[in-house]
Amino acid sequence: MKKYSLLMYFVLICAFVTQGQNKSPHEDVVITVQKEKTRVYTEENGKLHINVSPKDLAKYKAAGYVRYSDFGAKGDGKADDIDAIAGTHAFANLHGLTVKADDGASYYIGGKERTAVISTNTDFGKAAFIIDDINVQNRNASVFIVSSSLKPFKLEKVTTLKRNQQKIDASLPGPCLITVTNSNVRQYIRFGLNQNNGSSQTDIFVVDKNGNVDKNAPIIWNFDQITEITALPIDEKPLKITGGRFTTIANKEESKYTYYNRNIAVRRSNVLIEGLEHRITGEEDHGAPYGGFINIGDCSYVTVKNSVLTGHKMYNTIGAAGKPVSMGTYDLSANRALNVSFINCTQTNDIDDSRYWGILGSNFCKNLLYDNCVLSRFDAHQGVANATIRNSTLGHMGINAIGSGLLLVENSTIRGRSIVNLRNDYGSTWQGELIIRNCVFVPSGGKPVSPSIITGSYSGQHDFGYTCYMPEKITIENLRIDDSKHPENYQGPAIFSNFNPQMTDGSYQEKFPYVKTREVSLKNVKIASGKTLRVSDNPFMFKDVQVKNN
Repeated sequence: MKKYSLLMYFVLICAFVTQGQNKSPHEDVVITVQKEKTRVYTEENGKLHINVSPKDLAKYKAAGYVRYSDFGAKGDGKADDIDAIAGTHAFANLHGLTVKADDGASYYIGGKERTAVISTNTDFGKAAFIIDDINVQNRNASVFIVSSSLKPFKLEKVTTLKRNQQKIDASLPGPCLITVTNSNVRQYIRFGLNQNNGSSQTDIFVVDKNGNVDKNAPIIWNFDQITEITALPIDEKPLKITGGRFTTIANKEESKYTYYNRNIAVRRSNVLIEGLEHRITGEEDHGAPYGGFINIGDCSYVTVKNSVLTGHKMYNTIGAAGKPVSMGTYDLSANRALNVSFINCTQTNDIDDSRYWGILGSNFCKNLLYDNCVLSRFDAHQGVANATIRNSTLGHMGINAIGSGLLLVENSTIRGRSIVNLRNDYGSTWQGELIIRNCVFVPSGGKPVSPSIITGSYSGQHDFGYTCYMPEKITIENLRIDDSKHPENYQGPAIFSNFNPQMTDGSYQEKFPYVKTREVSLKNVKIASGKTLRVSDNPFMFKDVQVKNN
């Protein structure tokens, strides 16, 4: 057979996380078909070289799949198999083949900077993957990145956008994910111990080939100017990743905001991850935090299903205000992502154990879903448009959110300090509606506290870069509050916590006025202590809220 070679270039999309991350370098992979044995090796310049014999090429294409062992993976838990794993995926991506791990294999992945690009269906099966973070060359380099062969492109004609705009002026090759930025406007200007100067105004939405905006994930900001707007074509064919028993050997670095992103980064739309397990070992009394083992960003229609995750141990550092803070560290992360669902997911550690940080962090997302999950926390930092928690149990960190649209909590048990905490570091804002239906609230997991259903804090003295709202309408229906273990002199649960203890009369002036709740509708609220549900410890602040008992 005539010798020939094919050169492939995979662009590794930047793994955007809450804390920011450098763009991964381009990974160059050379694939040749020559009359030599099939093997994967690293050239002197670090480039990965895969040679496949003509006989093996025909065999793999006829079978429709390849295995890591076909490309030299040992699977003995000792030899570093990352080159073989990356080479297997590179070959599979070129020929559209499924990748399979060997059941019973244990693939060791050391600290070498090498990312395996997944662009075809992958079955990790019952294989074990040991990710050793003790000595890592590049903590920002993902172990796997789920990537599309479709390339993003700029939209030059679109120069402004309006909130709830239904169509953009663009003719596209098919459905696209649109990301838009105005770097001249700052929003989410964080307040508190982790204070910062905010983020550039950003939005993300889906359009069809004619530019019609998906009404289920509307444009939420007015853009008077656009500094960057990009279209990412959406793969119409689903990509499925199944199985895998992953274990991270935790890093031992100094406890500061040097996030580790040795993960599975999903940067392709229309992806299902099912049956994955992730555990953590080797955590000590210090370590750098993690940006999410499953890290979903710049994509839409992603589902994580029937999977087991693990909360990371919480460490402290000195924050931007010069005082000690607990560092957020995550096993699940979603950033600039739409229509992301977590279905039937659990975690290995106790959801009420406060030594472990809440398991999910998210930014700039729309349509997030927990369904039939048992997890320590749901969290939306820099805004979510529409979020649903149903048929689930949430642990010690509960539901933390700011954003807009509908926040729906139903058929769930919440064991946090409140049912919904509107994050005060981003203005305790929710521009829309809150519905709590058919739920059980066990304040602080049953500890003796004086609970509020909705907590937050807003002084009116800080500019967050947007007007801050409380939910315009709150509906609470069929709620049971288990406050049987309450403190002495307990006055009963409140709808709202004291959002501003200084606002006790009309003399208090807000520089940036808070748009407060208009109406609370109550139906069948049962309280174990026998106490009456109060509005708030701050009756003045909520004096204009209409509370209706139906």
